[in-house]
Amino acid sequence: MKSEMHNDILKILVTEEEIQARISEMGAELYEKFQGKNPLFLGVLKGSFVFMSDLVRACQVKSDVEFIAVSSYENAMASSGRVKITHDIQQDITGRHLIVVEDILDSGNTLAFLKEYFKTKGAASITIVTLLDKPSRRTKAITPDLAGFTVPDEFVVGYGLDYCQQYRNVPYIGVLKPEVYSH
Repeated sequence: MKSEMHNDILKILVTEEEIQARISEMGAELYEKFQGKNPLFLGVLKGSFVFMSDLVRACQVKSDVEFIAVSSYENAMASSGRVKITHDIQQDITGRHLIVVEDILDSGNTLAFLKEYFKTKGAASITIVTLLDKPSRRTKAITPDLAGFTVPDEFVVGYGLDYCQQYRNVPYIGVLKPEVYSH
């Protein structure tokens, strides 16, 4: 495969094949939990879009999709700790079973904020699904209900995860070379 981004990757943490196999398993788990409940898959933009498209296809239940965009990084490498909604959901979620889809659960600031936000909007249940879990960076008391992979405290990109809006289209999870982001 041709990639002008691959040279910026120090190492591959999770291969494209491993991601697809795990998403199939996750889809089956969600199917068992949500069949007959018409859940709402709610993607946290921008990072979740690649993962979410594969996840909703892997979970063959009647459902719909929605997106919310929040900001807590502002092109920095660490969360500012302040979360603001930049694009809100467009439908009433009262009584709905939400499957909140995130690319990575890192500090937990965003998902802790969103979980409270969706509770106040009347969600019947909130299930947090993340492709990657980085518990070593957690500052909020929040854990995913379903996680694809646990990753070490390294700067990961690919499969939706970015550095300055780049590398989202890398088909695997890789560790970015420090010289790419340290200048």
